[in-house]
Amino acid sequence: MNTYPSNSRLVMWSMAMVLTGVVAGCGSGGGGAAGGGAGIPFATTNNSTSPGAVNLGTAASFVILAKAAVSTTGTTSVVGHIGVSPAAETFLTGFSQARDATNEFSRSSLVTGWLFAADMAPPTPTNMTTAIGDMETAYTDAAGRPGGPTIGAAGDIGGLTIFPGTYTFGSAVFINSDVTLSGSANDVWIFQIAGDLTQANGARITLAGGALPKNIFWQTFGVAAIGTTAHFEGIILSQTAITLNTGATANGRLLAQTAVTLNANAVTQPAP
Repeated sequence: MNTYPSNSRLVMWSMAMVLTGVVAGCGSGGGGAAGGGAGIPFATTNNSTSPGAVNLGTAASFVILAKAAVSTTGTTSVVGHIGVSPAAETFLTGFSQARDATNEFSRSSLVTGWLFAADMAPPTPTNMTTAIGDMETAYTDAAGRPGGPTIGAAGDIGGLTIFPGTYTFGSAVFINSDVTLSGSANDVWIFQIAGDLTQANGARITLAGGALPKNIFWQTFGVAAIGTTAHFEGIILSQTAITLNTGATANGRLLAQTAVTLNANAVTQPAP
């Protein structure tokens, strides 16, 4: 992060913007609602208060939820329940799961939780249909919130410190370097993304000030792809697919309207 200019009036302005929560980040060649030269933080027209959280309904019962498939290769560790519907259990692959005696769910040594699919014994099929419907409703809710500013240069939000609010992108978003989300435990972030969400290899999302992953929503129309050994925070609501590449970790939820693909990942549901 670049340093603020030495001009005392500009420094005072910058401090005031931080205190009121409208500085989204700083860096050279900044974008957003107002830009500046090298070292000058850019301000957004972000809401003065954070938006309300997106209600996930029963989809919040799952750390990974998909309509078409959930697959894994390598040594994966998942904390939380996994669900797939309307696809059958055969589309849960790589987990070497075994049905419980009730036939309502399966267990896997890779999952601290249970695996559910549409072809299991009642009430699982009905519950899964409800969860998928709630996931789709949550996606629509997040996408339909009043739009906010676009930040970053050419869709790249890497290197920024982002305060609570709604941020709207008309195309793809890239996290090409580390990014920090700074706010309290009650603050909410909603990222409305019309294209793909791509996080570079090794890039990290860091939370500061008490921010919680359960309050961070990444609504993306395209594919969400998390790079090798990258670390992700928050809830992905994807219209299409979610892919975690080798060694990537996620603290949040992966909710996809097609498939979720894992490769030797650690995925942990957020604390309530």
